[in-house]
Formats: sequence, C-alpha cells, structure tokens
Amino acid sequence: MTIRPMQTDVTPFDMIGGEARVHALVERFYDLMDLEPAYAALRAVHGSDLAKARQHLFWFLCGWLGGPQHYTDRFGHPRLRARHMPFPIGILERDQWLACMDQAMEETGVPQALRERLKESFFQTADWMRNTHG
Repeated sequence: MTIRPMQTDVTPFDMIGGEARVHALVERFYDLMDLEPAYAALRAVHGSDLAKARQHLFWFLCGWLGGPQHYTDRFGHPRLRARHMPFPIGILERDQWLACMDQAMEETGVPQALRERLKESFFQTADWMRNTHG
C-alpha cells in the first residue's frame, strides 16, 4: 500500500526529503504524543516504551511514501488492521493520531501541498483502523 507519485518520477518520499526527513517526522510524532496532553488517549494505547513503535512507523512510512520497503522486507505485508486489532482504536484515538501527525508534519516542514494530500490518505487509513465505536 503506497501513495502514488504526484509526478511520474517524484514520490512523496522524495518530496519529504528521504529517509532522514521521514525519520525526523516519526521522531517528532512520537515526541509530541509523549509530551502533549492533547494526545493522552493515543499515548495510553502505546504502552510504556515507544522505541519499537518509532522504528516500525519509520520503516512503514518509508515504503508507504514510495521509498525503501524496510517494513515489508522485514515483516511482509503490513496487515495494518490485523496488527492493530489488539489495541482499542476509536474516533478519539483516530483523531488524536491524525492531529499529532499533522502537527508533526507542520513542525518538520513537510511541504503544504504534500501535507494536505497526506492528511487525506492518513484519514482514510486511520478511519479504516477503527475497531471500537467510541
């Protein structure tokens, strides 16, 4: 599951700035989740240690954005919904995830046009991941 390039040879991965910029985005996302009270419900479902989540999201986003397929090379198909089923994901968690990612994208300088496009894709994926009615 990858986002199609906006132009024939430029991927969202390229537009963000490659692995270093994806890594910065993921780091800021989890730092915000860990620090901001507005993301408390989201933080609560992640357990005490965020190191594994940070690594997995970085690997996943690299490939999802059209870059190296680090995640699938290690684990095969992401099976996002199945892998997240043990965690309660409702509207609150979805919305906090989206807000946290949007803030991280803004703070790490993701170009506005790409940010808007990613927000739409992130919403579709996050909404599909919901497994509770709350």
